[in-house]
Amino acid sequence: MRTLLLLSSALILAACSSAPPSPTDILQTPQGSVQGILSPDNADIASYQGLPYAAAPVGDLRWAPPAAAPTWTDVRQADQFGTRCMQATDVEGGFFARLIDGHGLSAVKSFAIKRLVAAMDPPPVSEDCLYLNVRTATEAKDAPVMVWIHGGGHQFGSSDFDYYQADALAEEGVVLVTINYRLGAFGYMAHPALSADDPRGVSGNYGTLDQIAALEWVRDNIAAYGGNPDRVTIFGESAGAWSVTELMSSPLAKGLFHGAILQSGASTYHLAQLDGEGVGWPSGHVTGVKVADALNLDNPSASDLRALPASDIQAVITEEMADGFHHVRDGVVFPLNVGHAFQSGQINSVPMIAGYNSDEGTLFFPTDPQPSVWLENMAPGSRDAIVTTLSEPYPTQASTLVDLYGLDADFTSGGTQMMGDEIFGANVRMAARATAETGAPSWTYFFSRVPPSDKQTVGAFHAAEIPFVFGSHEEVLGVSDDDATLTDMMVDYWANFAKTGNPNGSDLSEWPQHAGESWMHFSANTGRPIAEVETGVRRKKLDSLSEGLALKLDALAATQATAQTTAPTVLNE
Repeated sequence: MRTLLLLSSALILAACSSAPPSPTDILQTPQGSVQGILSPDNADIASYQGLPYAAAPVGDLRWAPPAAAPTWTDVRQADQFGTRCMQATDVEGGFFARLIDGHGLSAVKSFAIKRLVAAMDPPPVSEDCLYLNVRTATEAKDAPVMVWIHGGGHQFGSSDFDYYQADALAEEGVVLVTINYRLGAFGYMAHPALSADDPRGVSGNYGTLDQIAALEWVRDNIAAYGGNPDRVTIFGESAGAWSVTELMSSPLAKGLFHGAILQSGASTYHLAQLDGEGVGWPSGHVTGVKVADALNLDNPSASDLRALPASDIQAVITEEMADGFHHVRDGVVFPLNVGHAFQSGQINSVPMIAGYNSDEGTLFFPTDPQPSVWLENMAPGSRDAIVTTLSEPYPTQASTLVDLYGLDADFTSGGTQMMGDEIFGANVRMAARATAETGAPSWTYFFSRVPPSDKQTVGAFHAAEIPFVFGSHEEVLGVSDDDATLTDMMVDYWANFAKTGNPNGSDLSEWPQHAGESWMHFSANTGRPIAEVETGVRRKKLDSLSEGLALKLDALAATQATAQTTAPTVLNE
């Protein structure tokens, strides 16, 4: 995801015009008067950038729930994006090179793109980052709203990424809102001192609370921008999709949205607790103590932690610590872990679209060659050796999985596919099925479009569907006529869902609900239909992989029962 941010920024910088954008008319909103800018591609589309939806989370508001948004008396010029939230700004060169090389571009194009990105300065970051952006038709009134939550593993990313700022959804009658939220240690770190200082007695989950505050802003303000606060769809990709399931699992978000779209992600396998064992996931408090130790703070107070410069905190964060910066079950924001909430139907149930891509693992496996998220040190070997290793998380399905993925014949190829299916496919399907069991309709998709070059090697990689949903392709990466047709389809399906809670309509091919294992297969590859309904996508593989998730959720429930936690936990029935 960070690679896509860099690539898009570089190409935009290279192509940008010196002509200033035209201003919109002044808009009267509950916060005050606002003036945005008109889209350079469509003068009927207005963009309002850098709108604060909460107070800056600095000083005493660091590691605290978001406070009320500011108001103003003068006209606010909403013509620049807000600062990105605190995150690492180093460039992941190997990841970026794999993405560019994997597209099969010419040597000249690949070299030029890499040089352009290498020459860029990293974007500024700040704790003062709780801003959102609104893209809407100038004549919009009572239009459906889509709130986009960006990906990046809860560690990086931003709402200003140009892939998210295209006009296609607004041209289909949607008011598009894109939000920032606190990330990494600033958004998800828990610590005993912070819990003791909080009236709720808990800490962590600040990024989720930010997202809830943004939805409350939408409820209270979006009518001024032409949106209907009673027709809100939340959608996101990767960690953004995790966030969608997290919001569905938090009682604090109840009533703030009416539809949900998961693109390559569901937080059902995140098992961390505020305190205690999380069945392989680090405790929130333990992770926070590790951060404090790295900062040479022994038994710090909340004031001690808040007094540190943000840059000092960011500088000590390691990959191991980052594993602890996700949602934690705290009994307040999350009475249940997300997986248990979906298992038991204790969610904010709304219509759902959920899907994933056919080659999710291609950009990750080269640097983290682990087919299963439940194992840390799985290595190539004989069939018997791999079966033995896999038997811990998959006691009845290990042998089947080795055969289905050919792990003993080609560990890299099979492991790459298993990684994508386990982390994304099995969890997305679980969320869709669980939502349907509550009585809300769910639709699933499978995205397999690959870059048009016959030299491509990345396949339908993680995040590849984003420009098809937003209509925001970078032409230099290759866009075919079928790609353009697929983009129109996906934009229409997504917009229809926002309008009615059902993706069908607009003379599109009928997309049946998931019941019975129906999937809409989006392809646009040579020799395949651009989109067609398919039954049982990777069903045997996902069925086998579901064992590992179910057993871990059962183990977590047992651990919570042993610890005599107060929140109810429901096992598989």
